[in-house]
Amino acid sequence: MKRLTRREFLRVSALSAGAVAVSTGLSGCLSGSTEEDRERAISFDHGVASGDPLQDRVMLWTRLTPNDGNTSAMSVGWEVAEDEDFNQLVHSGTTTTTADNDFTVKVDVLNLSAGTTYFYRFKSNDAGTSPVGQTKTLPEGVVDQAAFAVVSCANYPAGYFNVYAEIAKETDLDAVLHLGDFIYEYGEGQYGTDGAEAIGRALPDSSNTETITLDEYRARYALYRADSDCQAVHARWPLIAVWDDHEVANDAWENGAENHQPSTEGDYQDRKMQALQAYFEWMPVRPASADNTETIYRSFEFGDLVSLYMLDTRLIARDEQLDYDNYLDGSGGIDEGAFEAAVEDPNREMIGAEQFSWLSNKVQLSNARWQVLGQQVLMGRMLFPAELLVAYESGDTLAIVEAIKQLVEIKLAYEADPGSVSPDDETRITNVLPYNLDAWDGYYYEREQVLKIFNDADKNLVVLAGDTHNAWANNLHLDDDNGGAAVGVEFATASVSSPGLEAYLQIPSDNIEDVEAALVTLIDDLEYSNANQRGYLKLTLTQDEARSDWRFVDTVKADSYTIDADSNTAFKTTPSNRVLQPVS
Repeated sequence: MKRLTRREFLRVSALSAGAVAVSTGLSGCLSGSTEEDRERAISFDHGVASGDPLQDRVMLWTRLTPNDGNTSAMSVGWEVAEDEDFNQLVHSGTTTTTADNDFTVKVDVLNLSAGTTYFYRFKSNDAGTSPVGQTKTLPEGVVDQAAFAVVSCANYPAGYFNVYAEIAKETDLDAVLHLGDFIYEYGEGQYGTDGAEAIGRALPDSSNTETITLDEYRARYALYRADSDCQAVHARWPLIAVWDDHEVANDAWENGAENHQPSTEGDYQDRKMQALQAYFEWMPVRPASADNTETIYRSFEFGDLVSLYMLDTRLIARDEQLDYDNYLDGSGGIDEGAFEAAVEDPNREMIGAEQFSWLSNKVQLSNARWQVLGQQVLMGRMLFPAELLVAYESGDTLAIVEAIKQLVEIKLAYEADPGSVSPDDETRITNVLPYNLDAWDGYYYEREQVLKIFNDADKNLVVLAGDTHNAWANNLHLDDDNGGAAVGVEFATASVSSPGLEAYLQIPSDNIEDVEAALVTLIDDLEYSNANQRGYLKLTLTQDEARSDWRFVDTVKADSYTIDADSNTAFKTTPSNRVLQPVS
């Protein structure tokens, strides 16, 4: 087993002075209780979780629930073993938890063996033992395969967490990658709550307002983590997570958010810091340093196979999103010159100079076969014909469907014979604009610089994305001014429960498959779209290929579900070509 260097010991000692306990090995029996604790009514209502695995360590998490109204400090013990019966103990210890950290418990377990499965549990009194959790450290050396379930956007009132339940049934994962929106901040009557009462997912009266304060964010995490399917997936697999916007507020950026109104909701920075405190309390995420609740970007190495970089595209550096309303030309159209100048502004940032430099250095030093970016928003060029955006703004579903049909016919004819299409029709399919300015399309220059990191280093890139609630597969390449080279591919996961394009566009179910196929035709870099189902993607990487299998549940409106096998789709890429290939 790897032992701590003096520098590492000083670092983890600093962490243990805060809200994270450190376990270096066996320290006697698991008592985890005082005489006072043994007389208290304590339970583990929110299950257990593990996260941020490395080759020699992993973060364990739980929360104690005081059921007697007593909010004084409570002691808690932990055990880690190589077997589920806890006969082969490798770690034990005790710590205390208080109301200051909402009675959550985080233990950084050190001196573990690489590529090894462990079992863990907590105990706080004679009657209170947590469920048993299972976790896994990262492999080292030569690695043949790594597999991940990739998820995002779990909205409690929008539906059941059947996607989590299905991932808990997987048998060969290395980790679950959560790309953000672990919770939603909205209150009753806001986004995602329509129909919640009818399916038994209404926000409880004690937590049904928009989350603004620390206690409100804590209550929202408590609600989500009380869900049995959420508990099942976290007890089964280690979690590697980043936040997106809804852990704070919709369409967040460095200094504000669309869903934050300073006049009635106070200072945005105060709200953000309270939200991030709750995030670090309730998530098995290792802090960058003691008392640092703003840094989430970090990396994970899976031997010689995968370097995984988890980015923050949301909170620490992002400039405010552009808005088409600011570029109207007075006649109902877009001033494309002014808009292009804004979107290509080299000063616009999404990840910022410090994170960019960190990523560049990591990539250049990596010898792994695959470079994987785990991040929040779509990186692919999702450029829609401009008239589709106008039709969308009109809210006329029939106009959208009719425009799509016409544009597909024109695009197919143009691809077969450009001369067969009139100049006006050619303009209809070549006059394109990004549909989502909250994604990388709204940060054109910095996206190009990020892609150049991997292209210049001759690396094999796979980008993962969430946020949109739909499944996508994109080819990624440099723009023509930078040579247009194929750099890598993007796999985007559908949501756990949040509604997708089928809800936003109000497209009838009979038309949705036609719309999905049309999007692939009209968007040059897009190879796959599923715009109406909830699910996850399974990413499997070997030395020879990176493969994404999308898996969808047939419903999130009931807790009984099946996997929609007819919709399961797979794409892959190889180091030799770095473009998407469908898997038959």
